[in-house]
Amino acid sequence: MTQALNILCAGLLAFAAPTLAASDTASDTASDSGPLVEIEVLDGGRTARGTYMGALRLTLQAGWKTYWRSPGDAGIPPNFDWRGSSNIATLAIIWPTPEVTMTSGYQTIGYHDQLVLPIEITASSPDLPVTLAGQMMLGLCKDICVPSEVSFDHQLNLQADRNPAIAAAMANRPYSAQEAGVKSTTCSLSATKYGIQVEARISMPAAGNTEVAVIESGTPLAFGGATATKRRGNMLIATTEFLPTSNDGFALDRSKLRITVLGSRHAVDIRGCAAG
Repeated sequence: MTQALNILCAGLLAFAAPTLAASDTASDTASDSGPLVEIEVLDGGRTARGTYMGALRLTLQAGWKTYWRSPGDAGIPPNFDWRGSSNIATLAIIWPTPEVTMTSGYQTIGYHDQLVLPIEITASSPDLPVTLAGQMMLGLCKDICVPSEVSFDHQLNLQADRNPAIAAAMANRPYSAQEAGVKSTTCSLSATKYGIQVEARISMPAAGNTEVAVIESGTPLAFGGATATKRRGNMLIATTEFLPTSNDGFALDRSKLRITVLGSRHAVDIRGCAAG
């Protein structure tokens, strides 16, 4: 059901996707009352590691939301095209903790009103200018869902001071497994009729009230359905089934699995698991 809904949303978005001009600040002007979304690139200066911080700041019209990298039962994840960027060896997106909401009976995961998405950049040549440019494709939802494609093109100010908006978004990211007191994470894999079921057992303190776990496959060859989550004392058990995205099949590498636990007090980002 999840994949069918995602494919449907993706098809609708692709059918009506608008084209926007590139600039430091771009917007989707699909609404008579103003842009549904505006995007700008923020400067965050140089880190102690010698990398540079930037961010994409999305400002949504009141009441609208967009999706996390794993959108839940319905919706599509954002996609990025970084062509146009220059002097970038690697970049890493740091996702702030998203919200879990129910929409028409479906669980969705995303952000309301504004999203600051920090990006840590390693320059190919540290002393030369760095340009962050490209497009972001995303879905926007309120009473209806509409497509958006926004462009950005910005030469970073490498001498910029620490940016409070980026710092706040970084502080809102999920805890690491160590920070959250995770003692162990094991995953058992079993074949199903059409794919592979993963059962993750996570020994960790509760993250607060109802916990929602999301398991990501770590491979574009597999997609996952909804994750069932239950707790037994200090053990959180999360189960999902992965299915192939094509007829070529797939394999799962436990070290590439990524498990995010979303609770009312905090979230936890767990990278990889042992056999169990």
